[in-house]
Amino acid sequence: MLAGLVADGFRLVGPLGFVLDTDQWLARYGGGGLVTEKLDWAEVEVRDFGGTAIAIGVHDQVAKHQGNPVNGRFRATHVLVRDDGRWRLAGIHLSPIGGPPPFAPAPGGDER
Repeated sequence: MLAGLVADGFRLVGPLGFVLDTDQWLARYGGGGLVTEKLDWAEVEVRDFGGTAIAIGVHDQVAKHQGNPVNGRFRATHVLVRDDGRWRLAGIHLSPIGGPPPFAPAPGGDER
């Protein structure tokens, strides 16, 4: 079922910077190594560029990978391409949601 959702050349960039191609991504589910118990996709904004669309939202998951919890709340970007009249995933990028880096100036603060 998941294989039918992705376009040729699909890539997933995980929240720790690893990159998976289609076969690697599907193998995590197919072998039972990755078990998703809950997945929520909220606050989604979709921008349509004709044959390509970008969807940015919040991906909230409860899951286990090889028996270890991999729960998380991530900012997710999905890149979709139109293929034979269907939208298919060309890429997913997951980023942890956090505050500004410690070196960023405080709002309204002095940037000296």
